[in-house]
Amino acid sequence: MVTKRKVEELEDDFVATIRSSLDEAEKLLVEAASASGDKAVELRENALRSLRNTRERLHDTQEAVLERGRQAVKATDHYVHDNPWQAIGVAGIVGLLFGLLVGRR
Repeated sequence: MVTKRKVEELEDDFVATIRSSLDEAEKLLVEAASASGDKAVELRENALRSLRNTRERLHDTQEAVLERGRQAVKATDHYVHDNPWQAIGVAGIVGLLFGLLVGRR
């Protein structure tokens, strides 16, 4: 089971990886702007490769998040089908609390 702490750690790792990759690409592009000839071409290619890697990581992360969301939806669906009255009770309580909060304003 994924805990809140584990999700936060994964989130922090992901953000750090993306920042690092984007910083590297930015540095390479700045160097490429001041360089000329073959060195500039090489630096631009490295920057583009870094950006492609970042895009792939974002895509992979998006797929993982969507899959976890699908699993959560399936688990909820199974729970509601197995325990319909409990689900109705929980939904009623949540609705009541929401109504009380909205009514206070």
